[in-house]
Amino acid sequence: MERPLTEFTRARVRDGDRTLDGVWYRSPDVFARERERIFGRDWICVARDEQLERAGDFVTAEVAGESLIVVRGADARVRAFYNVCRHRGTRICTEAAGRFSGSMQCPYHAWTYGLDGALLAARTMADVPGFHRADYPLREAHVAQLAGFVFVSVAERPEPFATAFAPLIGRFAAWNPGALRTARTIAYDLACNWKLVFQNYSECYHCPLLHPQLDALSPSDSGRNDLHEGPFLGGYSELRRTATSLTQSGTTERPPLLSLSADERERVYYYTIFPSLLLSLHPDYVLAHVVTPLDANRTRVACSWLFDSAAMAEPDFDPSDAVDFWDLTNRQDWRINELTHAGVGSRAYTPGPYANGEGLLAAFDRHYLRAMND
Repeated sequence: MERPLTEFTRARVRDGDRTLDGVWYRSPDVFARERERIFGRDWICVARDEQLERAGDFVTAEVAGESLIVVRGADARVRAFYNVCRHRGTRICTEAAGRFSGSMQCPYHAWTYGLDGALLAARTMADVPGFHRADYPLREAHVAQLAGFVFVSVAERPEPFATAFAPLIGRFAAWNPGALRTARTIAYDLACNWKLVFQNYSECYHCPLLHPQLDALSPSDSGRNDLHEGPFLGGYSELRRTATSLTQSGTTERPPLLSLSADERERVYYYTIFPSLLLSLHPDYVLAHVVTPLDANRTRVACSWLFDSAAMAEPDFDPSDAVDFWDLTNRQDWRINELTHAGVGSRAYTPGPYANGEGLLAAFDRHYLRAMND
């Protein structure tokens, strides 16, 4: 697939751009509206395709307050089912991930479903007048896949994935994320609103102060963006001449991913995929943050480091140089996000002006407010 033709420019703010009012970050009522108008309508990242490698492999995910079972069927198709038995509504699966041995069974009365959601067995129901097993399959959510990531939508009629995600189709082809494999995942629990995580990710105005180890390898003023408006935002930052990757040493013995151009081997690309995924693409690995809001004041972020399978097969493969670098960077960010969350709850807080380097944050706010006021 051909790569999209893109032009990269600096982020800029518009006259009058200001940060959001504190209520957008702190209010339980706002969070309830977000569940309905954003997470209940949009496509949400819930898994990597590699987690569902074999028939019966599953993960559970929470989307807009709904528990879903995402499972690969015997026909190799990935489906998402509401985690609700059609008998009396009991939650069927309580594990975060695992493998079903051909079927899913409710723990209450043993109603049993196939991997395609069909009701296979309902104990003693055959003599119930008007009962037909075919009338009671598990309810399904919509599923789509991009670059090795699995997305779901609980909307009754979501925007077609190919339309909604058109700006991203083929954009990451050089890194071939679908063929990469997860070497490490760290889950973080944050005492802050999910939007602060997205906004922090979209600017490096703070990098010289907060991330000296990052600024030493990638100049904070080198950012250029090709996605400036809408649900998907981002672009690249350059590596300094002495750096070959973002690792503890700034270098690595791992070769760059094979399909990268000369320019791509000297940059790190950062994209926010509203409202659930942050993706950064490095010369030798890809880093994914899956963002899950828990309530207005709490967010879970699962961070995964993805590498070429051939590199992982080498006997001396060790991802810790990249993992340690970003674990430190993440924790620096989470602390400042929590301090910001605390501050925007103050009566003294009023919206302040964005700097030009925060132009993507103003764009995030515009898209977010459009989604909330639809």
